[in-house]
Order: sequence, then structure tokens, then C-alpha cells
Amino acid sequence: MTDPLDVRTPEFDAALRALPATPAPSPALGTDETYWDAVRGLYRQTDAVVNLENGYWGAMAEPVKSVFHHWIDRVNDETTTLVRPHWPGIHDGLRERVAAAMGCGVEEIELTRNATEALLALISGYNRLSPGDTVLYSDLDYPCGKDAMEWLRERRGVTPVRITIPEPHGQEHFRRTVVRTYAQALRTHPRTRLVLLSHVCFATGLVMPVAELAALAREAGADVIADAAHSWGALDFDVPTLDVPFAALNLHKWIGAPLGCGAIYIRRGHLAAVDPYLGDRTWPADDIRSRVHTGSPNFAAWLTVPAALELHGRIGPHTKEARLRALRDAWVKPARALPGVRIMTPDDPSMTTGITAFRLDGRSARATCDALRERFGLFTVTRPGPDAGDVVRVTPALFSRMSDVERLAEALGVLSREAG
Repeated sequence: MTDPLDVRTPEFDAALRALPATPAPSPALGTDETYWDAVRGLYRQTDAVVNLENGYWGAMAEPVKSVFHHWIDRVNDETTTLVRPHWPGIHDGLRERVAAAMGCGVEEIELTRNATEALLALISGYNRLSPGDTVLYSDLDYPCGKDAMEWLRERRGVTPVRITIPEPHGQEHFRRTVVRTYAQALRTHPRTRLVLLSHVCFATGLVMPVAELAALAREAGADVIADAAHSWGALDFDVPTLDVPFAALNLHKWIGAPLGCGAIYIRRGHLAAVDPYLGDRTWPADDIRSRVHTGSPNFAAWLTVPAALELHGRIGPHTKEARLRALRDAWVKPARALPGVRIMTPDDPSMTTGITAFRLDGRSARATCDALRERFGLFTVTRPGPDAGDVVRVTPALFSRMSDVERLAEALGVLSREAG
């Protein structure tokens, strides 16, 4: 019998055969419009509006969608006769493939329905805390992660500390500023034992120097949980290079898997620091699968993950990173020169990806978002979180045209002049 994880549709195979070879790394990689036109052809998108809000989840490419449809049909036609006899082996193989793509061992990961599920399991289950200890998070972390860190006051008797990450306006060496902010917080709160770090901040798109900050935390006696929900697939990295013991990831954002696919990572040697999920006894205590309990997943979605990973690898993580950053730069650089436009990420490439947010002086984020949609046909989203106020988040996708983000820059020019 063919391994279910190797199932592909004729549409999938034909699409990959037709896709041009991935260009070699070069300064022009992100702006090779001939290649990116071919990639764009893998997606079906509405013409009703220019969608620059692709951070919630990522659209499946049509060839991946065809595999998903195959599995939807089989799961519903064969129901438990497909799953009951075969799922343990399928699940093991799926974990092996995801672990290989992440660059880690299979015993270090388990699948979840999303990064949030993984993040909450890690925060709630972390057991190396004593009353009087401190846990540290920032204003740029994901809301439910911040809530969970505050909940540890009740659960573990600790003191949650929230720090504010400065905004990058006019700062030439912003990376140093971020590192100093965390270093100062760790000195001020010497009993810090757990730090939540967002790899890509959900609201602003700021890419945190996680490995550097994790080293600071480790020297101070603290563990780090990395929220990598928005980074894997948008940035070219292996999860172990973050150098953190714990991480939560999505596969349905930038990897291109169907909705309902995430992963939890616990580095080898650190499993005992997280309690089995609500006393789970389904798996042995030395098995990471005991640290999160998803119940019945969307089997069709999970069975589509190998196809999504194959297309992700075919396009290339470094290629995707270059394209997303090029799309970001194409609107940010002209917008940064506009009066009243405040960009929430620096121009340091190590701290940027496709996601970037902004504020416009004299307009609320909601009013700006509405104007972009109603007057210019550009769909964006407001995001809460930063202590200085809500922002408008802009997230292009692989199917975005360079003209889409140039249109955004032109629209911001109009709004800036009107606010002037």
C-alpha cells in the first residue's frame, strides 16, 4: 500500500513540474517577477480587493488544496476504517516529516491544531517556578500568551512582569536597544525564571533576536518559551537555531498547510520541565505527546501537511524569505519618508519579514484601515498590543504583486497629505 503521506494528486504533480526551478540566491531574488508570476499562478485569489492581511492564516496553493480535497473525500467516505487501523503509523510518519523540516528530532515535537494550543500548553505546564519567582513578557507578545503569563500568578504564585519594547523610530541600532531592554529587565528582576519571546511579533512584525535574548535569559537562570507562530516558513531557519528549550509553531500560516495545523517543540532534555497536560496518561511521561492533548484533529488537514512541506521546500525557505522582505521594503521605504507615518519595524533585515505595521498621526488605526479599504481597495487589519497604541498591520503573501504594495505606498501618501 502506498504510504498515505506520499499521496499526491495529478494536479499537484503537474503544478510542481510546471514551476520553474528555484532561482539561485542573489540580491534580485525577491524581485524576480518572472519567477514570482509563476508562483502566483499556484494560488486563486479574489479580485474584489487587494488582500494585504495574510497574517491570520495563509492561503493554500491550488496544488496543495487538491491534496486536501482528496483527503476530505477519503476521510468522509472511509471514516473510521481509514483512521482506526492506520492512524498510529501515519501519525508517527507525519511527526518524522515535520521534525525533519524543523531540523530537530521526532521526540522533540508533536502536532497541535495551532501555535496557540502549543503555547498555552507550554506556559501552563511549565513547572520550574516557585512562589516569589518572576515571569517576564512584553507588550508585543500575543494576547493569550500575555494572559497566560499573568495567570501564572494564580497557578504558581509568581510575579508576572510586563516590559515595553521601545518603538524603532529614529533609532539606528535598534537591535541593541531591544537587547538592552531585556538585559535591564533581567537585572531589575533577578528572580526571573521564565521569559516569553515572540520570534515575529504578531502585531508589528518585528523579528526578535531570539537566540541572543535566550542566551541572556539562560545566563540569568531563566528558560525561554518562543512564540514562533508567525516565523516558521516566512524566515529561513531551523528551530534548534533559536536556542530555546520550548517553542510553539504554526504550519497553516507560512508553510501553507490547511487550517488546523501547528506544532509544539520541547528540546531534548527539557521535557520534565513541562507537566503532562492535565495529568494526561494516554502517553508515557517521557513522551512529548503527553504534554498536549488535541483530541480528534482535522485528519484531512494533517494528512495534507506533507504536500504543503513539499511545495514549501520546492519554492525554498530562503526564496520565500527574500520575496516577503522585498514586498515589505517596497512600501516601507517610501512610506517611512512620509510626514506622520510611523513604521513599527527598523530597516535592519535581521529584524524584518513580510509583516510590518504602521501608525498615521492624526488618524486612529481603525480609521486608517477603513480608509485603505473603502477608498483604495486595500484590505489590512488593526492589531492591539503595543503599549503606545493600536497599529495597522500589513502582511503581503507569496501571491502579492509588487504593484499591490506600491499601491499601498501611494495610498499612504494621499492619507499623509490629508492629515498634514
